Amino acid sequence: MGKFLSLSPTVADVVGEAGRKGENMADIGAYLKKHTEALVKDVGIESACEITGKSKATLGRYYSDNAEHTDRFMPVDAVARLEAVSTFPHVTSALADLKNITLSYDGRNTDTPRTGGVNSDVIALSQRFAMLMTEYQAAIEDGIITVNEAKRLLKETSLLQQVLIEMKLHLEEESVS
Repeated sequence: MGKFLSLSPTVADVVGEAGRKGENMADIGAYLKKHTEALVKDVGIESACEITGKSKATLGRYYSDNAEHTDRFMPVDAVARLEAVSTFPHVTSALADLKNITLSYDGRNTDTPRTGGVNSDVIALSQRFAMLMTEYQAAIEDGIITVNEAKRLLKETSLLQQVLIEMKLHLEEESVS
């Protein structure tokens, strides 16, 4: 029997990369396993088995802290399937934390089909940018950005970011077609 090539990277690949950069792999592994366990428990073990096609034992190994399972991590495609139905992207958030990346999670269900396309995204983008500039203009009129003004600017920035994400997804869909 020959080896087979898996096109799906695993969390072990990420942990290995972090280890090559001098970070403590044991700490990273334990951190990811904790979040993997939270993901499985969020979805429910029975549902997680059904969604991933993995047994309870296999899923348990992915978050086990036993020495014999130190190098076992859930494949990224299984993480994506589980996070699609979970209440929070536990593992994705943990991976972002490890790279000092801040994610903005709005809780929208990604199973809802995206409507429109790039043209409608461009229109939405210009409208959102105009709203951001309106808020900014109002905020700097007196030369001081108050806490409430900063919160409104942050909200508009987050909404603008969401439009950009939608646009990116539409462009990716069109480039694959």
